[in-house]
Amino acid sequence: MKLSVRCRNYARQVADLPRAGRQTVLAIRNVRKSFGGVHAVNDLSLEVKEGEAVALLGPNGAGKTTLLEMIEGLQAPDAGSIEIYGLNYAQHEREIRQIMGLAFQETRFPEKIRVSEALRLFAAFYGVSSARAAEILELISLTDKRNAYVNTLSGGQRQRLALGIAIIQKPKLLLLDEPTTGLDPHARRELWKILSDLRRAGMTLLLTTHYMEEAEELCERIVIQFRGKILADGTLEDLLQAHASHEIIEFRLKKLQPRQLAQLRRMKKVSYFNIDEQTGSGVMHVDDAATVLPDFMRRAGRHNLESFAARPLTLDDLFIKMTGRHLDG
Repeated sequence: MKLSVRCRNYARQVADLPRAGRQTVLAIRNVRKSFGGVHAVNDLSLEVKEGEAVALLGPNGAGKTTLLEMIEGLQAPDAGSIEIYGLNYAQHEREIRQIMGLAFQETRFPEKIRVSEALRLFAAFYGVSSARAAEILELISLTDKRNAYVNTLSGGQRQRLALGIAIIQKPKLLLLDEPTTGLDPHARRELWKILSDLRRAGMTLLLTTHYMEEAEELCERIVIQFRGKILADGTLEDLLQAHASHEIIEFRLKKLQPRQLAQLRRMKKVSYFNIDEQTGSGVMHVDDAATVLPDFMRRAGRHNLESFAARPLTLDDLFIKMTGRHLDG
């Protein structure tokens, strides 16, 4: 993606501002949304500043899609408010549509439409020039496919086209709902490259994802949502520091007796302990593995230890600790 000097200067100015000094792009205040007796979104508040890239993580049923649909204007909150650059859907829907782009997990196109035709069609919807469509072709690396029918594209190419359409009007806020689900690793990284370029150009991103690596690669800020609420919000480093210990001990025991299990659960300096009693496989979160190891070996029994490994804490570990579930669970 070739960025203009003006875009580069704007992005640099935004990046140089502390977060508190940046303009608020998205303001969600005490939003609730229920379906029957289920609280999909429960008194949730969130603020996104200009130039931020925010990942919204949560397992199925966490309320991510419902929240995104309310931000998109597809659902109305039962209570609370949502504003984009200070505008609300009740009075300023047209203005919001002009400054917000949407990219979904799967976008359906007419079978007999060419790539260039699809881009020109959406350019006309937004009142932008056909030159912008040509610019998008280069940005999403589909210039050589300009005359190909959309139904002949690979999954990764279709997602790049969907992203191109989402940004054709140069939105200030881009919403992405599971943008790389189902793509192979190469196609996923191609899309990441485009999104990274957009972020460097100063665009504000909010994306939901099932991939920890994607959140870490693209986003400076991570929000963990579970059962309609936000459990954690911050940079990866801040979250790991504030919500969990610094090392993980993974182990596997040959045999596990009830008395031994009780002793292991009473270990000190362990912030999280979990073990599968059927397989003897377990995990512990600790501040310092070297400090905990002697006591662990005594309680587990050196000759009863089939495997043992210590490693740094990851976002995946933190997510499991906070929710009790894997991200794709």
